[in-house]
Amino acid sequence: MTFPDFVLDQAWERSGDYCECTRSGHGHLGRCNRPLLKSSRGSESDYGWEAHNRMGAGPDTLTNCEILCQHCHKQICSYAG
Repeated sequence: MTFPDFVLDQAWERSGDYCECTRSGHGHLGRCNRPLLKSSRGSESDYGWEAHNRMGAGPDTLTNCEILCQHCHKQICSYAG
């Protein structure tokens, strides 16, 4: 599933250009807050990010979308796969 552009725009605005991950096992306390660049979606750069479904296979809505840096996104995907 892919988030519609309007959901991505709203999620990006909510993130404030920073990773939204709050998972305790990812090596950060509280929210990750790694700085990101909107133009770096899918990039492996230091500022790269992905939009992730919070609930796995849930709906493509704002409440189910989180903006994650590549580091946090890869950790989530490695647990699932």
